[in-house]
Formats: sequence, C-alpha cells, structure tokens
Amino acid sequence: MRSASKLLLYFSLLLSACGDRAPSTQPAYRQLTEAVYASGKILPDNEYQLSANADGIITAILVSEGDTVREGQELMRVKSEVQDARLESAAEAYREARENYSSNSPVLRELQAKLAAAKTKMQNDSINYIRYRNMLRANATSQAQFDQRELTYTLSKKDFEALQSTYRHTRSQLYLALKNAESQYRISAEDKANYAIASRINGRVYDLYKEPGELVRRNEPVALLGDAGNMYMRLLVDELDIARVRAGHQVLVRIDLYPDQVFEASVTKVYPRLISEDQSFRVDAKFTGEKPEIFYGLNIEANIIISERDSVLTIPKSYLVGQDSVWVERGKDLEKVRIQKGVENFDLVEIRGGIDKNTTIKQR
Repeated sequence: MRSASKLLLYFSLLLSACGDRAPSTQPAYRQLTEAVYASGKILPDNEYQLSANADGIITAILVSEGDTVREGQELMRVKSEVQDARLESAAEAYREARENYSSNSPVLRELQAKLAAAKTKMQNDSINYIRYRNMLRANATSQAQFDQRELTYTLSKKDFEALQSTYRHTRSQLYLALKNAESQYRISAEDKANYAIASRINGRVYDLYKEPGELVRRNEPVALLGDAGNMYMRLLVDELDIARVRAGHQVLVRIDLYPDQVFEASVTKVYPRLISEDQSFRVDAKFTGEKPEIFYGLNIEANIIISERDSVLTIPKSYLVGQDSVWVERGKDLEKVRIQKGVENFDLVEIRGGIDKNTTIKQR
C-alpha cells in the first residue's frame, strides 16, 4: 500500500513539473508571532580554557577529546629539567639539615664532646681551687699557689660557659636552617605539582591544543573544558532590536544539524555591552522543551518571541523575492511588486501594503 502511495505521489509531482505550474497563494489573515531574529552557537556551561602552570615539555596527554573528567583529575604531564634539578637540590638540602639537627648530628656531637671535656676540666679545677683555698686558710700553701689555682678554675669555668652558649646558638641556627630547608623543599614540591595539569571541574574535554613533545609556557592554554551535559545558547541580537528583548522571553530555535525541527528555549540573560565588531548584543538562552543531541559550537538561528497577534494579513516567507518584493500574477504574466513588510518570523511575513488579500502571488 505504501509503495502504491509513493508511486502516485511520484507521478503527481512529475505531471506537475511537466505542466510547469509554479506554486501560488494569496495573502491570508493568520495569527502572527512578532519575534526578534538572533544567531549564535551552542556552548557548554562553565566553559574555560585550561592553562599550564609552568614552563616545560608535555610528556603525556592522559585524555582525549570527548572524555568526561573529574575535578582534580590529571589531564597532562609536563617535564622540566630545571625544575627537577631544583627539587632534587632542595630535597638534598632538607635531608642534610635534618641530619645536622638530629641526635646523631656530627656538628652537635663534636660540640657535645667539647662541652663534656670542658665540664670535666672545670669540675677538676673547682676541686683544686677548693682544696687550695682550704690549705691557704690552714697556712699550708702560699698565696701565689692559691691565686694560680683560682685563675685556672675561673678560666675553665668561662670556657665551659662559652661552649654552652656556642652549643645553644649552634643548635638554634641548625633548627632555623632545618625549617628554611623544609620550606624550600615544600615550595619546590608544590611547584613540581604544577607540572601535573589537572581539571578544575567535573565536565568534558572539548578540545586539546597540544601534542606530546611540544613546549608549553606558563599560563598558555592547553585544553578547552566545560560541563558535560549542561549547555546554553550564546545569541547575538542586533542593536536596533535589543531594547525589546527581556529575560524570560520564549525563544524558537533552529539548528543546522536538525533542519526540520524547531526547539523551544527561554532567554536567561541580556548583556548590556555592545559588541562593536558586529554592532550586536549578547543574549544567553536555555532549552526548556525537548533537547537535541548537543555538539559543541553548533550554529543556530533563533526567533525571540516579543508578542503574538491575531488576524494579521500574511504571506509565506518562501514567496519573498529578495527582502521586500513578490511575484504577482497579471493575467498570463508575472510582475515583480514591492511590498511593505511588517512583523516576520521563520515562516510568515506581515503585509502592510503593496498587495491585498485578493492578490495572487507565485513562486518563480
């Protein structure tokens, strides 16, 4: 049955073509929706360009275009011999500083040995000093011998106290050196982490700008990321029309990839800054009804609905010739007639003058 219908349709079209009868119509009163035209692209929410945090050579790319990623997931690895050497040097300095401040520190053990020897000498000199002082009181030694023992004890005591001060100062300096080395190592380690380029969002990789082996500079973009499922429309509206557009206005969208479908959306934001390059304003919109399968950067055309009017004299937009003319049937001939247009949308054009409801117009 379907095959027969297709054959009938085919022969009908063939006969129509052979008769060379161009389609014709007359203006009719219809409901007409007033709309503002806009064009633009479909883009992901939270779109951003991921940049390198340091200079180096890309050694590995761990994802592909279209992959979904998690926040913090490593996407690329960058290598720098200078940074590797800096980190190795900082690690060695930190290890040495920890060793110098430990209980087995060669520096501190040497001072401890000197301090112990000075303490023993001071204790012995103290014993001799006390013995000679007692002997002097008993007239068992001379004043000169006592003075000699007293001077020896005084000097050894000062030496011991000086070594104590040196030990405390050295230990304090080694502690500061340890903290500085630890800080430098931590900074180098954190800087090393910058050589692992990671995602800042849960989303999708839409483009990769680099290949393994390529040089990358600090803050140079290396990938394009955005939400995996949430998309929006970035539209451009002519400066003459922007004053009529408001957040919440309904939007009818046509996508090149789906030429026979119209999708519904709503204006979410109107930007106040004029884009001087094309004398237009940016307007963002979100799908509200059926959502198409989305691809990044799809070109779209949209009508932002401003108002709806009943009983408006209209013609199909397909009958327009250029911007403001139609072919009018005059007997057996066709005459090109200029019309006065009003509101228009994807399909219909309001007629305000030039022809009336009794005029027959044709496609040529």
